Amino acid sequence: MEYNVNEINASEKEVEIKLSYDEIKESIENEVKKQAKNIQVPGFRKGKVPRNILKKMLGNALEYEAADKVATEFFWKVADEKDLRPIGKPAMTSLDFEPEKHLTFKVKYETFPEINVQNYKDIEIEVPDFVVTDEEVQKEIEYILKANQTTIEADEIGDDRNYHIEVEINRTDENGNILPDTKPEKLTIDLTNEQIHPQIIENSRGKKVGEAFTFQFTDQRKQTNSEGVEEEVTDNYYYTVKILSIKKVVSPELNEELVKKVTKDRLSDVEAFKKEIKEDIQKYYDQRVEEITRTKLLSEIIKNNDFTPPQTLVNNVLEEYLKSEENYAKQNKILFNKDEARERLRKSAENEVKWYLIKEQIQKAENISVTEDELKEFAQKEAEQTGLSIDKLMNYYKASNQIERIIDEKLFEFLKLNNKIKRVDPNTLYPQKEEINEQ
Repeated sequence: MEYNVNEINASEKEVEIKLSYDEIKESIENEVKKQAKNIQVPGFRKGKVPRNILKKMLGNALEYEAADKVATEFFWKVADEKDLRPIGKPAMTSLDFEPEKHLTFKVKYETFPEINVQNYKDIEIEVPDFVVTDEEVQKEIEYILKANQTTIEADEIGDDRNYHIEVEINRTDENGNILPDTKPEKLTIDLTNEQIHPQIIENSRGKKVGEAFTFQFTDQRKQTNSEGVEEEVTDNYYYTVKILSIKKVVSPELNEELVKKVTKDRLSDVEAFKKEIKEDIQKYYDQRVEEITRTKLLSEIIKNNDFTPPQTLVNNVLEEYLKSEENYAKQNKILFNKDEARERLRKSAENEVKWYLIKEQIQKAENISVTEDELKEFAQKEAEQTGLSIDKLMNYYKASNQIERIIDEKLFEFLKLNNKIKRVDPNTLYPQKEEINEQ
């Protein structure tokens, strides 16, 4: 037997195997006998047709079919003996069989690439240095105050916007005549909402229960006419609004009573409450910065050690991505285009596989692992938070993928210590702080 392995890329190889007839003769004959057992010819019992008659009828067809199966068997035998370590499903790319002479074939297969990981230290990256401002704290307080607003009945809409009005709306023509074949619509309008049409706010001011006001909505858009020319179109919509009830919005004061209510008696001091809000926002920002740091570091390390990942693994990860997106789309009744999603997510799937293979090499090179004592220390911290026993947590860690998660955390801490992470003004990285949520 002769064999030769050609490397197509880091993850894909092709092995060529040449076998003399003496090496495969027994296997070919055994396979032909198996096939002959299933052949039925008039005048003979099934599987009892003499070999010479089959030869006249089928020529070398049985041998050629047997050669394909024998080639597959020999590939796996060679793969085991020569430690080829194929993953996924190998593909026969060529097969040359001459009865009584030889069998030569090629098989393309994927394997885990041998990666010499380098340049994963002393990388310079910039991450946003987010610091909570007093304005952000105040904005959160305003949200809390709004969530705890109450309403009282009122007879008239005042000059401010702190009103909820229940109304009946009718579509009309420009002269105020109700359009035929239309029905009135009852709804509640929150005048504090910034999205409310300005005319509704202005024209409702000073109105009482039972009175009405009008407003006009103008829709300007571009559309293509019958001649294929794009033109601007303006449509005007007219409405009459009858006020059915008015409620004045009363905002609470930020005082001890409200703090107790919001925190369920955990806090009562207003300043302590503001401090906690600031700390919570900062924790959120710190967490997001950690995620940005991780993403940037991993991206740079992958770029420094780029290779073609095994497509078998990439496709497995990609299918999980697609399944997750499809389920989300179904739950939220969103249109899902599988082909578009597959193309969009492939790069992410490739990077996930690349990082999985790269991080294994870094962990080996730097001897990053979890000892029994470290695992116990980790379990002790979680036991204090969850109330579960240390033994139960230890068993859970060992029975699940929690050990891998802990090792990942240790690796990330190692990477943070051994790379240059510079915190910079967020405005130099993002036009608006809100863009952190899109990272």
